[in-house]
Amino acid sequence: MNRILVVEDEPRIASFVGKGLRANGFTPTVVGDGPTGYDYAMTGEFDLVVLDINLPGMDGFEVLRRLRRAGNAIPVIILTARTSTSDTVAGLEGGADDYMPKPFRFEELLARVRLRLRADRAEESTVLAHGDLVLDLRSRRAEVAGRSVDLSAREFTLAETFLRNPGHVLSREQLLSHVWGYDFEPGSNVVDVYVRYLRRKLGAERIETVRGMGYRLTDHG
Repeated sequence: MNRILVVEDEPRIASFVGKGLRANGFTPTVVGDGPTGYDYAMTGEFDLVVLDINLPGMDGFEVLRRLRRAGNAIPVIILTARTSTSDTVAGLEGGADDYMPKPFRFEELLARVRLRLRADRAEESTVLAHGDLVLDLRSRRAEVAGRSVDLSAREFTLAETFLRNPGHVLSREQLLSHVWGYDFEPGSNVVDVYVRYLRRKLGAERIETVRGMGYRLTDHG
């Protein structure tokens, strides 16, 4: 199980990223300032760092510079509200492996985390399957019982989230975080709307409503 260090001082974003990573099988550790982030990253106990730039004590650029000067090659994905080209270049030239501007959707961060971790391990399958439902992550195609089904980008991401957690009950809040990102309206019914869309396209019985808890991908369509 990969251990991810999240260095982020905004509690809402730190909690959102930490919960999302844990739900996807990672072991996250969250710290909220630059010096602590640097010390943790130097322990050798982590496989990747998600690093904010605007940190108390030491900004992310300085944390990154010190890591690389110390010969630490751990993969680093920078998160920042700064979107200027000069900041992007500074981060990448300073040794960052990737750069994500805020706000961001969790599934994009998750994809980048997996991409950076794959450099040191066998590439994971690009096809997800559950029963007769198949998603090809590379071509973004969906099939049900051998029949091609057209899904919008959001529908595909929602279906992917279900297929990565077959049989598990996923709350509306979890689905909002995974598919729509941290910048969502908690009272929104968008999850219910998109679940209806998927049921029409994939089969009404495939996604089960668990009253008071959320939704679950079942073994039958």
